[in-house]
Amino acid sequence: MPYATVNRIELFYEDHGAGQPLVLLHGWGTCGLVWRAQQEEFARDHRVVVPDWRGCGRSERPASDNTIADNAQDVLALTAALELEAPVLVGCSAGAAIVLEAARRAPSSVRAVVAVDGPGYWPAERKAERLVELREALRTDRAATVRQWVVDWYGPLADPSLPEWTTEQILTASETIDQILTDAVRHNPRETIGELTVPAVFIHGELDAEIPAEVSTTLARLAPRGEAHLMTESGHMPHVEQPAEFNALLRSVLGRLTAPGAASAADPG
Repeated sequence: MPYATVNRIELFYEDHGAGQPLVLLHGWGTCGLVWRAQQEEFARDHRVVVPDWRGCGRSERPASDNTIADNAQDVLALTAALELEAPVLVGCSAGAAIVLEAARRAPSSVRAVVAVDGPGYWPAERKAERLVELREALRTDRAATVRQWVVDWYGPLADPSLPEWTTEQILTASETIDQILTDAVRHNPRETIGELTVPAVFIHGELDAEIPAEVSTTLARLAPRGEAHLMTESGHMPHVEQPAEFNALLRSVLGRLTAPGAASAADPG
């Protein structure tokens, strides 16, 4: 199984296909399996790299340093180690915050970024108290808290087996991933999104009960090269809930972002 040593830890990743590189980053506590439908679809004509971020899935579980910035540096180090030329970074939920930060830090290394139901400024501005309560509940009864929380991640059209499948992934992850929940309160991309020079596409499930769609539409307006797309029948995990519809939307977006003659980060013209 492929591992890469980045920032002194071992990251597991899957690497399939050839063509324009596409990096798919999962959200809090889950792993690369949430991208299975996208990996199968896009590996036909892209190089698709799907890592498990630190503390999750099959990657190493360091005792500390599990913040948005740490994970953003991991993503950039992994793309360098694999010699990915101008990848498109796609992240869901907390993974969206990570890929946006990676693109802000190293725009010359990234072609574009796609944020799927990212938390954006919501934790810092509207959800700080709730996240403090959530961390305490996780310390008290992790399994029950995760099961109760994850149910709200999915919209009414989602397969009913998905919440338990998602819960199982989270309960096998390291508890150090909870640092991300605290870090999100201190991380407000509304303050830095104007620095993002690469194209930024925000996809959001309109039925998301965790993060309202207005977060993505607002950040898309503030990003110099931003655009937003809503999936009207999806909740917080549209790529899992409606994979065919999500794949069609992402393929359309990628077609424009990576078409011959499309402006690069180095030449935003």
